[in-house]
Amino acid sequence: MDPVIVVGAGPVGLTLALSLARYEVPVTVLDESPAEALGQEDRRLARTAVLRPETAALLDRLGCATAEGARWSAWRTMRRRSVVTRVPFAAPGDVVNPGGPGGSEEPANSEDPGELEMLEAPGGDGTAGAPEDEVATGGAAEPSPLHLPQHALTRELCAALAKEADVRIVHDSRLTILKQDSSGVTVHTRGDNGTVWRASYVIGCDGARSVVRKLLGARFPGRTAVERHAVAALRAELPWPGEAVLHRSPPRGREVTARPLPDGVWRLDWLLPPDGALVTPDALLEHVRDALSVWCGEVPAYDLLDTGVHAVHHRLARRWRSGRAFLAGDAAHLLGALGAQGLDEGLRDAENLAWKLALAWHHGASEALLDSYQAERRGAVAERLRAADRALPAVRDEGGWRAVRRTVVPGAVRGHDALLTDGHLGRGTQAAPPVYARTPLLPAAPPASSVLVGTDVGAPVADVPVTAPDGSDVWLRDRLGGDLLVVLVAPGTGVWERRHWLGAGLMPALAAAVSALPMRAELLVAEGYPGAAAHTVLVVRPDGHLVAALEGVRPAELYACADAARGGAREAGRPPGEGEGSPDEATSEATANR
Repeated sequence: MDPVIVVGAGPVGLTLALSLARYEVPVTVLDESPAEALGQEDRRLARTAVLRPETAALLDRLGCATAEGARWSAWRTMRRRSVVTRVPFAAPGDVVNPGGPGGSEEPANSEDPGELEMLEAPGGDGTAGAPEDEVATGGAAEPSPLHLPQHALTRELCAALAKEADVRIVHDSRLTILKQDSSGVTVHTRGDNGTVWRASYVIGCDGARSVVRKLLGARFPGRTAVERHAVAALRAELPWPGEAVLHRSPPRGREVTARPLPDGVWRLDWLLPPDGALVTPDALLEHVRDALSVWCGEVPAYDLLDTGVHAVHHRLARRWRSGRAFLAGDAAHLLGALGAQGLDEGLRDAENLAWKLALAWHHGASEALLDSYQAERRGAVAERLRAADRALPAVRDEGGWRAVRRTVVPGAVRGHDALLTDGHLGRGTQAAPPVYARTPLLPAAPPASSVLVGTDVGAPVADVPVTAPDGSDVWLRDRLGGDLLVVLVAPGTGVWERRHWLGAGLMPALAAAVSALPMRAELLVAEGYPGAAAHTVLVVRPDGHLVAALEGVRPAELYACADAARGGAREAGRPPGEGEGSPDEATSEATANR
């Protein structure tokens, strides 16, 4: 078959290309920029990304180095001079709660939110932060997000791709024509490497002004400048090394976040008023001085490394799939208000689409499998945008938090702080990993032997230690990105030699059932899983979402779950990708530059 073409060599496009390469799918990446610009443009420390632990784990599995990023020791949310919330993070390598995010945070006090302004640090000298022993943290520490410069991520993805023989990156190539037929896609490019290309599938990862989206005629409605932020990257010594901070209603200046990078570098973001006024260099320096003086008592020595202004837009493409063409990342969606991270969602797009395209490329695919990408990912991002739209009017009330306190029910201010904290940390309605409860890749009805476990069907599985048939001990999420996973929960297997339990109990029957599944699957054994009884069998998709939890070995039900996960058998006589909404001959031509 022809290779898959990925349009755009940003982090999303490169991650998708690397994921497909790991599935042994040949990939051609077409990018408008010159070769010397890849990974070098925008070498700006004011342009960074915060990735959730699950997304950072995807990069690790793909062999993309993230050493230039920082994992925080804690997150603190402050209001005026008080610490409202402090969330500790596990140190790298520590074992965390396998049931998912377990670092429960608690407020620094239990008084009514109306009294928050009174809770200042002793002395009232303008420095921020209540004494550490007043901040209850509680709960098991959860893994930290990963904060890294975007240019470093692009460079390391390119380094990983350079080791893949079946991936080709072609620069100076701008799409002008995209044609589809029943067996593939033809694209025309112009530029120094302009030519005609043939592909099995095309994915537009070419950003907010996506040419692929325009060629497909997909609408991109939404709102512009939902939030605006002034940004500065600086090197300084702040009172909480290694901790990230959200400071709401500070004694001086505007709401600000401070997120550390390695080597004493910090990225600071100030929420700007919605009037769209120009941010002058003097105004930005005033923001810096206000924040540093509040935190440190006076303005310490600092090196200003980079500045900028960032506008958050909310847009969602109407269609993410048109026949053999798909959209991902900023080409499909723009979001980011209230702490949500657009790049993190784009990498989730890549992980979701890669294993489905790999099945389609190697074995053919049903319409259900290919349609599930839009159903799952567009649905998840749409819910993010709806949640932000519901929360923004209250959280960003023009009168500030004092006006909110007068006009809403008691406790709302603290609720707004918690909502923003969740957005920044990838939890709650703003940014938690999505649950694909309505995906077409589930059985039409729950299997008769279905049981409840600590993970909902359609949600990402918890990370627990597992043993592979070859005897190696690994973590469950380390096995993602390959085949379907079938996990037997069998307490006690760890104390027996592998040769004893491989041929005992349920294992022989389960191994036989797994070998007969309609898609490749790997059989794993776990000592335990949150909420699961002994002899529970978990069916897990290649991207880590739970298909089903079954009681015991039920070969017919296991087969039905695997068949549903691959979208069902491809209809006889119908080429993959041809179906409703996929014209036999669709031709689009760019009529203008971006």
